[in-house]
Amino acid sequence: MSSRTIIVTGGAGFIGSHLIRRLVTRYPDYHIICLDKLTYAGNLANLIDLRAYFDSSFDPAALSFENGVDIQKGGDGVYNPNLTFVRMDICDTNAVAELISKESVDGIIHLAAESHVDRSIEDPLAFARTNVIGTLSLLEAARQEWQKSGFEGKRFYHISTDEVFGALALNDKKRFSESSPYAPHSPYSASKASADHFVRAFADTYSLPVVISNCSNNYGPNQFPEKLIPLTINNILHKKGIPVYGKGENVRDWLYVEDHAEAIDEIFHKGVNGSTYCIGGGNEISNIDLVRKVIKLTDKVLGRDEGEDEGLIKFVKDRPGHDMRYAIDATRLAREIGWRAKTGFEEGLEKTVRWYLNNEEWLSGVASGEYLKYYDKMYSGR
Repeated sequence: MSSRTIIVTGGAGFIGSHLIRRLVTRYPDYHIICLDKLTYAGNLANLIDLRAYFDSSFDPAALSFENGVDIQKGGDGVYNPNLTFVRMDICDTNAVAELISKESVDGIIHLAAESHVDRSIEDPLAFARTNVIGTLSLLEAARQEWQKSGFEGKRFYHISTDEVFGALALNDKKRFSESSPYAPHSPYSASKASADHFVRAFADTYSLPVVISNCSNNYGPNQFPEKLIPLTINNILHKKGIPVYGKGENVRDWLYVEDHAEAIDEIFHKGVNGSTYCIGGGNEISNIDLVRKVIKLTDKVLGRDEGEDEGLIKFVKDRPGHDMRYAIDATRLAREIGWRAKTGFEEGLEKTVRWYLNNEEWLSGVASGEYLKYYDKMYSGR
């Protein structure tokens, strides 16, 4: 397999770390650059199991990442030097362009984003900056450098969300597809929709080779506990109330993160330039039914009476503009590229619960400090 150099933005985050793990182990001839600003949800501890690819003394907690640190160096012969970490703000167009030029980057997989709807309601400008301006900055940096070679062998892959399509009715059997119109309702989904449009505009205007995918809700190990599933597990662990918006009727389609990483890999290598692909897990469930399922499973693993912690459920005031239902039709991806989700929902949930309970040090580390302040701000008095 020929060598490539690929930047994964947001590579120290939830989905990004799983994709990095897949790429560095599956493509040893590739040079993978993990680019991350390391904000609250970006955590190098998410990549600690890849220490064999780093210096043998690698310790994320002890490193200072001021101007970007290459963590491929050193080692005792057991590492594979194909992974580099660079701490960088994607809004710094010149720095990104310099990195693309210096490392002869021929692929960008863009995952870096502000992604929590609740936070977008509190601070929409932060979402516009990262999700819109940040994406535009990456596009412009890629255009500046890649047009020198006529874009040959290059690819910009933008990962988006099903939330750009708006909401579906509970009693409707429709699902979102690549032809669904855009109808974002939250500042988060509006920022992602804007980014999608910029990606397509660069393809149409400059012939930048791009692909886009829109995914359903992800779950699995390493997800920041502001999200429903890890929040529920963490609160069960500490016998703390579990906030559920409204009546918990909102329905989401859940996709196991490793399945998503596989889909991204397949689309990056096999997708058609200018195309969009929808990625879904095919697991529709209401929030309240999901929370009850997680409670039963977590109680079982903890050795508690199954369902013992259902009393922790606390229905709270719904958030503004809460979309009722999301669902993805991934038929095109299956037909054209051959990808289908492999992880059953029950299997994925059990893997997820066991991972968090077996990694309490990781969980307690991220669910502290600023997270606790954020949690109190979001749920106190609701």
